[in-house]
Amino acid sequence: MNLLTQPALVLNKSWIAITTTTVRRAMSLVYGGEAKVVEPDTYATFDFSMWSELSIAQDQEFIQTVSLRIRVPEVILLTFYNGLPQMDVVFSRRNLYRRDSYTCQYCGIKPGSEELTIDHIVPRSQGGISNWDNCVLACIKCNHRKSNKSPESMGMHLKKLPTKPSWTPTMKITYSRRRVAWEKFLSDKYWNIALEE
Repeated sequence: MNLLTQPALVLNKSWIAITTTTVRRAMSLVYGGEAKVVEPDTYATFDFSMWSELSIAQDQEFIQTVSLRIRVPEVILLTFYNGLPQMDVVFSRRNLYRRDSYTCQYCGIKPGSEELTIDHIVPRSQGGISNWDNCVLACIKCNHRKSNKSPESMGMHLKKLPTKPSWTPTMKITYSRRRVAWEKFLSDKYWNIALEE
């Protein structure tokens, strides 16, 4: 993997992990004064000029420029931004399947994702919109039976009323791209971090 495309952890001004970025983008933020590099062992922070003057140990990765060898930053600290990632569950097909537990909300079967469809309780042809309160999973048979009518008119009843999920979204970090240096800033027990294989 190219060193510039490797991941770097991004902390907000309060030292909370908010995302990852590429080493290339991290270096750009540090060079522009929008971030500082964090030395994970000491928590010391460095601006670009200080970071570029550090000596490089034999086992450390570095970027070679025309006149400099610069250590690859693994963690950066934003100097101005103190926000948190969006903590709202995004309305998406994937999240709808998760909310409804891959289950038809009319008959209760779990046929597998390829046999499930998204049904608009109030059909779009009647002004129904795509949102958490109007969309549910339905098996192909139930969706075909309901067609573009209301569930009540077809004698169909929902297993539960659809609502926006209450779970907290997570920041996902692919396990294979996770660096050892990040362990001090990410804790699966205390932070809402999901690891993907």
